[in-house]
Amino acid sequence: MKFTSAAFGLVVGTASILSVANGFVARSNAVVRPAFAHSDTQLMAKQTPHGGTLVDLMTKSDDEKTTVAAKATVEIQATSRQLCDLELLMNGGFSPLTGFMDEATYKNVVENMELPDSKLIFGLPVVFDTDSEDLQPGMTALIKDGDRDIAIIEFTDKFSPDKPLECLKCYGTSEIEHPGSLMVATERGKYYMGGKVTGLNLPVRDFVCASPAEVRESLPEDTDVVAFQCRNPIHRAHYELFTRALDAENVGKTGIVLVHPTCGPTQADDIPGDVRYKTYEVLKEETANPRTRWAYLPYSMHMAGPREAIQHMMVRKNYGCTHFIIGRDMAGSKSSVTGEDFYGAYDAQDFARENAPRLGMQTVPSLNLVYTEEKGYVTADEADAEKLSPLKLSGTKFRKMLRGGEDIPEWFAFKSVVDVLRANA
Repeated sequence: MKFTSAAFGLVVGTASILSVANGFVARSNAVVRPAFAHSDTQLMAKQTPHGGTLVDLMTKSDDEKTTVAAKATVEIQATSRQLCDLELLMNGGFSPLTGFMDEATYKNVVENMELPDSKLIFGLPVVFDTDSEDLQPGMTALIKDGDRDIAIIEFTDKFSPDKPLECLKCYGTSEIEHPGSLMVATERGKYYMGGKVTGLNLPVRDFVCASPAEVRESLPEDTDVVAFQCRNPIHRAHYELFTRALDAENVGKTGIVLVHPTCGPTQADDIPGDVRYKTYEVLKEETANPRTRWAYLPYSMHMAGPREAIQHMMVRKNYGCTHFIIGRDMAGSKSSVTGEDFYGAYDAQDFARENAPRLGMQTVPSLNLVYTEEKGYVTADEADAEKLSPLKLSGTKFRKMLRGGEDIPEWFAFKSVVDVLRANA
């Protein structure tokens, strides 16, 4: 089922806007041609930021916050997705952007997957949307999360995006059975606005999301850092996968893994971010692996498959990673109507490997591991060659056992993780 232009006349705005000066209430959402920012951060990591400089848009003192906030003529309550984008703009996770994309930048990223002036590769557009007719270029908005001031956006332009084209280019489909396309069609407002961002305060979360500068300062110098992205609890196979990635031929002998889960909005049926965070914390304590580091990413998933793999690699580059593990069907999704996959199992791997040189990153394909009675976890090819006996437990069966209080085999899941999932069911 394709969306048409008419479908977007029904879009409901996703953030409320209140005019400080005029008292009008409307529905809104927001969007800057990227510029390069200067930062005094000491970059200890081996990897250079995307574009060469790690952006830092945060104000540095209470006086500066007061001065900047006084520029605002309207207030906007941000959604959870907008807060994720704002945090990654403010802390440099989206370097080299210094604000939400203007129309020229948006179009170039959608159609060519690159920023227009620098030609730097960029996987997905970073946009701020609105349904408000009153919000106009030249206005300055104070972005809030409840009572907390988050950022100032100085709007520079306003445009009507071609949403079907955006979805077709970024998600590979304009069908609303795709969760990303559905989000664009039903959550985002009909306008996008470009605007320069100045950060006031980071959102308050149930878990701390270290900034790129903070993560970089924690990394050893001149060491390969392999990023592992996930949006679900980590089970035994995942752990074996990312620890064995350090044995890849293109990873240095002293390399480490940065486990960097996304804890922002994902698909509707995913486990909530705060629960996922609790599973990661107990696993970090249980494994206590000196070659594994942990941090959390305030990122809003698009389920965009190959294009999102590029976005994830770019963000992890800004966090200091040199390598990125690409799993099977990474950031993939199924049709909400037919249940069929939108992407092939290896589409993201192939696309990421093809574009890795443009990013200055290296990929580490994830191993296809199975658990066997005889030798524990081995590759599927090894199990076949040696005629080993694999044990299998489907996700559906696991969830049924979890709900029923049955014992979960420890070859499949860590007991500490299972306990958290049951306590938060």
